[in-house]
Amino acid sequence: MPALKAFIVEDSPVILENLIATLEELAQVEVVGSVADEAGAVRWMSRDPDGNADLFIVDVFLRSGTGLGVLQAAQQLGIRARRVVLTNYATEEMRRRCASLGAERVFDKSRELDDLISYCAELAEHASSTRPAAAAS
Repeated sequence: MPALKAFIVEDSPVILENLIATLEELAQVEVVGSVADEAGAVRWMSRDPDGNADLFIVDVFLRSGTGLGVLQAAQQLGIRARRVVLTNYATEEMRRRCASLGAERVFDKSRELDDLISYCAELAEHASSTRPAAAAS
């Protein structure tokens, strides 16, 4: 059973498909949903701010809206899930902006994908080791 529930905000179908397959295969992550735009992400987060996902993986440039808007909405909604950014625009300024909006990490799509997978695997391992054991019957 996957230890970590993730929601992905990504507008590239190819990247999304590959990311889901990789996370689910290598990192004990269950992708519980995905959207390609800011409005869809905000709607999804608004449904159940406390229990939808353990991790949000957000691209900066989306079909409509931005990942920065998603991060800002997550702050305003009080989302407790971890938030990371996966982008082709991982400049120092973008990293600072994302951090100021609550992103824990920013990963460059072209150079740091393995780092994202490792990060997710560590979170999943930690989550599974801190879950209470099932009660004996």
